[in-house]
Amino acid sequence: MQARIIGPVVEVRIPATFSARQEREAVEQMLGRLERKATPSVSSDEELLRRAQRLNEEVLDSRARVTTIHWSPRQNLRWGSCTVATGEIRISDRLKHVPDYVLDAVIVHELAHTIVAEHSAQFWELADKAPLAERAKGFLEAYQRFGS
Repeated sequence: MQARIIGPVVEVRIPATFSARQEREAVEQMLGRLERKATPSVSSDEELLRRAQRLNEEVLDSRARVTTIHWSPRQNLRWGSCTVATGEIRISDRLKHVPDYVLDAVIVHELAHTIVAEHSAQFWELADKAPLAERAKGFLEAYQRFGS
């Protein structure tokens, strides 16, 4: 099964062997997924800051330094970036529609940079504390390769 939006049309592909009931259920399920995907769970910079502060407390024992965090339309080659000297974090706006655990892992990764700048073993020990960190890495690898 597959669904995608093409301009004003929603295209849903389902097996030809589906009954009318299965077809209706599949379409409802796929439309629900598209709707959830189109509604970001964290849409504003303020929500992003609250999320980063919560993750800093829960995952990094408030060791990270975050002064600002915001969505960036300019982050096309990276998921996020951090200016260690100022504590400013930028998160690619391409991540507005990813699952929460993926966004959390990227935020924790950037927060960890405010503690350890380079990608050393000590850094990865901190970054990998994000809930479902390995799963998030896999998601991002697939997302980068195949898109949404």
